[in-house]
Amino acid sequence: MKNKEISSISGNIKKIAGIDPILTASVILLNLMGLVSIRSITEITGSSGILVRQAAGSVIGIILMIALSLVDTEKITRHWKIYYAVTVISLLAVLIFGSSGGGARRWISVAGLTFQPSELAKILLILFYSEYIIEMKGKFARPLVYVFCTLLILPPFFMILKEPDLSTGIMVFLIFCVIVFVAGIDYKIVAGAAAAAVPAAFIIIYLSVIGDMPFLGDYQRQRILAWLHPEDYAASTAYQTMNSMTAIGSGRLIGKGLHVDESSTLLGTGFISESQTDFIFAVIGEQLGFLGCCIMIILISVIAVRCYMIASKSSSIRDRIIAAGMASWIGFQSYVNIGVATGLLPNTGIPLPFVSYGLTSLLCLYCGLGLVQSINLKNDLKTASEHTVNRGREQ
Repeated sequence: MKNKEISSISGNIKKIAGIDPILTASVILLNLMGLVSIRSITEITGSSGILVRQAAGSVIGIILMIALSLVDTEKITRHWKIYYAVTVISLLAVLIFGSSGGGARRWISVAGLTFQPSELAKILLILFYSEYIIEMKGKFARPLVYVFCTLLILPPFFMILKEPDLSTGIMVFLIFCVIVFVAGIDYKIVAGAAAAAVPAAFIIIYLSVIGDMPFLGDYQRQRILAWLHPEDYAASTAYQTMNSMTAIGSGRLIGKGLHVDESSTLLGTGFISESQTDFIFAVIGEQLGFLGCCIMIILISVIAVRCYMIASKSSSIRDRIIAAGMASWIGFQSYVNIGVATGLLPNTGIPLPFVSYGLTSLLCLYCGLGLVQSINLKNDLKTASEHTVNRGREQ
């Protein structure tokens, strides 16, 4: 018994030593950049508690990532029915008795802990679809499988919209589109959907301008108009974005440094709204300048591309969906957040992965990357086994 335990521990240590160093280092460096920025924010707000919580969440997240890298994804996804049920129930609970803030109802408090079910939904839906598609492909024709998949994404999607949280709803739907594409949907359908999406976006923008868009709330229409004509909404809807762009521009090449000077920084004067969450990229730009922004964008790109590479090397549909789903979540959401902070996109109110304050998002992201690490280890073992077999044949 002792020999088996020692062998198991030895095997786990070898696995931990074999986790992807590029992916791990990029995630930790990105997380550290977020913690440094949050520390500067707490110097102004005096709320040091958010730094302590985010730092503790980072440590817990790294431990979870390492722990999940040792677990076979098949053992995790076998509970796919529970994941979908938890997603729907938690999102429904938000609408019934969730906590409100900023004009939206997006949080639930349980035993003194507050979490955001829409962030939890992203990882749970990735895990759900990674197994559901496999189960359905063995029972139904492929077109029917994708019809079922689409019908099942609609309840979470509309409940998130009801909060209201249009940006997260769109993000969930984008992740879903990547999932069905990776699962093998006909590329002609993807091309057709993309061809329809571009003119649809222009139609929505046009109808918002003329004030005839019944599916958008008034505040959503105002955000689109503020994006198109920021100077007309500088004192209201475009206030955050314009100050964000000013802060990023003021950082110039190397930034103003991490020390917060109330007389010379927008962060110090309090003009950067939602600085610890939606507009933390503006803090990065002001403090670390163009070079700091570039480093952050490179780290995000490395993480997303590395996850896609791991997905492409996997022979399992399940693992490809998980790795590609995480890549899409991190990549799409990061670029949308940065696009908002720089004025390239309308204000969406969506956090920057691994950087913005928020424990639900942080822990879910780390758990997802732990599974990606597990998939990568599985790919490495398969490659090593194939090399051994090939050498045996050559001999």
